[in-house]
Amino acid sequence: MSGAQPSARLSPALTVVVNAARKAGRRLLRDFGEVENLQVSSKGPGDFVSQADLRAEETLREELRRARPGFAFLMEESGESPETDWEWRWVVDPLDGTTNFLHGIPHWAISVGIERRTGPTTSEIMAGVIYNPASDELFWAEKGRGAFLNDKRLRVSGRRDMNAALFATGIPFAKVRQRAEFSTTLARLMPQVAGVRRFGSAALDLAWVAAGRYEGYWELGLNRWDMAAGMIMVKEAGGYVTAPSEDGDPYASGDVVAGNPHLHGKLREAVVEGISFVAGRRAEAAAGSDG
Repeated sequence: MSGAQPSARLSPALTVVVNAARKAGRRLLRDFGEVENLQVSSKGPGDFVSQADLRAEETLREELRRARPGFAFLMEESGESPETDWEWRWVVDPLDGTTNFLHGIPHWAISVGIERRTGPTTSEIMAGVIYNPASDELFWAEKGRGAFLNDKRLRVSGRRDMNAALFATGIPFAKVRQRAEFSTTLARLMPQVAGVRRFGSAALDLAWVAAGRYEGYWELGLNRWDMAAGMIMVKEAGGYVTAPSEDGDPYASGDVVAGNPHLHGKLREAVVEGISFVAGRRAEAAAGSDG
């Protein structure tokens, strides 16, 4: 891995994350080269956990804990730290895009967000790192300091027209509740846009919005570790990240709409329409069954 290293602009905490991500990434790359030999157990439809996943999480936990022993953890595989009075927390997805990884597709990432508690029930993501070892692309951002790819400053796309826009999303798995909402939203968007992509890593989708590769991204039912680092990446690159509802919290609900300032509103409108249409049909069906 010989990509450009971030500059001295990195804060001490982000330096810790970058070093930990690169160390875990080296091991993941070795496993990726022998993917056919990995032991795999199923966690559910289309959602797998591999030995590589678990090893990467353990590496990240060891490195981050050594550098910041007072920080709590929220991790995909091992869950939440038992302490409830934490001030700072690592939010870690050791391998976002596991299905891609297991199929030999080089589109997966390590994602680490740094979360600060701001009140009894509130918090804020202060910084994040998303690292794709297969391409050696290291995305990083810190509140008030911008978003970067390696050492290059990132800005969201400047496109204004829907017919030139490329959006990303995540297609729900078979048993995910939001299948109908997704299908309805997709049907409304497709005639209006240049294309919709499903690449299989929420973290990288958000990082690519920050980099201007996509005009926007939406998905319903994400986990916090899927989006913690990506949310601040998009915001620091000049984009918007919201829930579909105006007063919603994407980090709490898991329902996310991200985009550049010109097209975020139109994407959000399509997602709201899809959700509302399905809700109306379900209400009609419920009323009919009651009658």
